[in-house]
Amino acid sequence: MRFFLILLSAAAALSAQTITWTDIKQADIEGQGWRDTKAPFDRMPAKAEKTIRPAVWSLSRNSAGLRLRFTTASPAIHARWTVMKESLALPHMPATGVSGLDLYVKQDGVWRWIANGRPEKKTNEQALVQNYKGPIREYLLYLPLYNGIESISVGVPEGAKLEILPPDTRKPVLFYGTSILQGGCASRPGMVYTSIIGRRLDYPTINLGFSGNALSEPEIAQLLAELDPAVYVYDSLPNLGTVAMVNERTEPFLRTIRKAHPTTPIILIENVIYTQSEAVSSRPEQAREKNRALRAIYEKLKAEGDRNLYYVPGANLLGLDGEGTVDGSHPTDLGFLRMADEIGPVVGQVIARTLDAHR
Repeated sequence: MRFFLILLSAAAALSAQTITWTDIKQADIEGQGWRDTKAPFDRMPAKAEKTIRPAVWSLSRNSAGLRLRFTTASPAIHARWTVMKESLALPHMPATGVSGLDLYVKQDGVWRWIANGRPEKKTNEQALVQNYKGPIREYLLYLPLYNGIESISVGVPEGAKLEILPPDTRKPVLFYGTSILQGGCASRPGMVYTSIIGRRLDYPTINLGFSGNALSEPEIAQLLAELDPAVYVYDSLPNLGTVAMVNERTEPFLRTIRKAHPTTPIILIENVIYTQSEAVSSRPEQAREKNRALRAIYEKLKAEGDRNLYYVPGANLLGLDGEGTVDGSHPTDLGFLRMADEIGPVVGQVIARTLDAHR
């Protein structure tokens, strides 16, 4: 009985606690390529609504890869956020990944996971951290992968100080790709491979993943060519259903970017090898056929003299044991870690070479 009363007393104290809220504005957010957006947390510029397919436009309103950095010494950190869509989860992806938040803290120069925001409805208010005593620390808060954000605030107890850090101004790594790249089916936003790589390198990234709709259209290439990243990462093959589509679309897409950015590194990612047994599915061999087509395009462009083109094979992206996916193609957190292990070192090496070249 006494233990129950103690719990009630603690809950009452928490509910009576006064929270000072900081509303997050677009200018505070990292991971956007454009600021002239229709809504503050969109991933494409407002003008794109008239030029890209409706499905791509709709997906561009998901906040995949967007994040916020702040510092505080507060022992408690709260979050309040409203998502665009009432549906919080997918049949094969939890609400924590689709519509939740993900909080990391920097310890000894390394980003460590500390808490997540678990959505229960369209608008949520939760304590992410309690009783975390210590000095001022730097935090990284990821926004939802498959839902959009209407508004978000971060709160600390009255009297505590919270400082929003300005976005990283270094040229980012720009990732373009499919539902996998957007984050399906990570358990939480920080586990998509683009974000894992960003934390490991402590380097800014832009996630332009469009679930089922990374079709390498000319209008998308033109939009990407407007930006000036440190590196482009092209991971579109899973949405190009045939070898014919790979041959038809990939080379023009890459040439559009290369025309605008003659020396910017471009990393090509092969199609993941789907993990279904080849005894019951032809998908693994279809992926290999598309990969052979991509390799031929890569070799052609290299033979023409493109010295800033790089390549990541797909054979080991998900591992070889069949345990890295939810459904044969969309990674679990294990699958995303494996993808980051394969792709991340290449991204890191390319960034290092680029920085050395400009010194």
